[in-house]
Amino acid sequence: MKPKLAPARWYRIIPIVFVTYSLAYLDRANFGFAVAGGMAEDLNITKGISSLLSSLFFLGYFFFQIPGAHYAAHKSAKKLIFISLICWGALAAASGMVSNVSVLIAVRFMLGVVESAVMPAMLILLSQWFTKKERSRANTFLILGNPVTVLWMSVLSGYLIDSMGWRWMFIVQGLPGIAWAFIWWKMIDEKPEDAGWLSDAEKEEVRNELLEEQAGIRPVKNYAEAFRSVPVILLCLQYLLWSLGVYGFVMWLPSIIKAAPDVDIVTTGWLSAVPYVLAVIGMLAASYFSDKTLDRKIFIWPFLLIASAAFFGAYWLGTSNFWASFVLLVIAGGALYAPYGPFFAVITEILPKNVVGGAIGLINSLGALGSFVGSYLVGYLNASSGGFEASYILMAVALLLAALLTIVVVKSPDRLPEKPVPLAG
Repeated sequence: MKPKLAPARWYRIIPIVFVTYSLAYLDRANFGFAVAGGMAEDLNITKGISSLLSSLFFLGYFFFQIPGAHYAAHKSAKKLIFISLICWGALAAASGMVSNVSVLIAVRFMLGVVESAVMPAMLILLSQWFTKKERSRANTFLILGNPVTVLWMSVLSGYLIDSMGWRWMFIVQGLPGIAWAFIWWKMIDEKPEDAGWLSDAEKEEVRNELLEEQAGIRPVKNYAEAFRSVPVILLCLQYLLWSLGVYGFVMWLPSIIKAAPDVDIVTTGWLSAVPYVLAVIGMLAASYFSDKTLDRKIFIWPFLLIASAAFFGAYWLGTSNFWASFVLLVIAGGALYAPYGPFFAVITEILPKNVVGGAIGLINSLGALGSFVGSYLVGYLNASSGGFEASYILMAVALLLAALLTIVVVKSPDRLPEKPVPLAG
């Protein structure tokens, strides 16, 4: 049996990127708890402005994806993430010190800007450490920082707001990012050849495996050619629709639960954590079997279809049965997260290294646009209709379309394209 390829990579690289992305996600997801926990009343934030504030993060996130991804791919993902950690920790803590809505608007937008390159930079860094047969699992351990963070953050935020108020919640949850930046700089290595903890033989073996993969992908001349390709365009649209559902759910779940009879902010925190337990299980299972079979497609679209069906079910139930609706929301939350590892593995398998950074940035920026639309529209629909049924339909339709696009664009292993197909003209 062939020995495992440089096993030390898994316990030296993965824990560091997991914690780093967890801190990034913490600072974007706790806003929903602040709104449900008294921020709106203290700052005289209307429901319309609340929707705008929840989505402004993603607008900043949208504009700076591609430049950040390009820098990470051609310069240094390590340096970019170090600077981002310090900036986003400071801005997240500043969210707890604002005294008016105008300053909060600026802080939320800038928080999105400084976090915008983190996700693509992380994916690029992992693609320099892990091979095709490992990449879905590596991506999943990174993105697990998302549901795991929301899981414990939901509980902690409820208690922090209850005992200290929403301002201290932001401050307490923002400062660790600044401290972690220096741990990141000390512990992470950009590429295997930089790692003193790998033997020369292990470095060479990893390098050869990654070079062999690139040899199997036909070259793409530049970003313009990559961005015009049919698969990249369809993946952008798919991820936009998927993200609309994800962040419509994440940003407004605390408010949906808090609206139930006899539910206080601490109970809201505990109940909000439940979908993310299922999400963690789903992500680990989907990534494991996706790498085992190298079939990404079958571990993406069925989960999106399940999430869509769950939101349709929640709409059908209405507000008459909170607990039945809550069970469907738990299923939707778990299914929304399960396909992330296989999805981001697809991008690095259809494009060569010289353009994959920009493509990841483009796809992730469209995802940020979907997140902006989702978090804004769900908040708007909730406020204007006085209920949650309209937003359930919005998320259900978006996820159904995302599932259909996945079926069209993601190929089975024996049908992976040799090169992206440009649009006519």
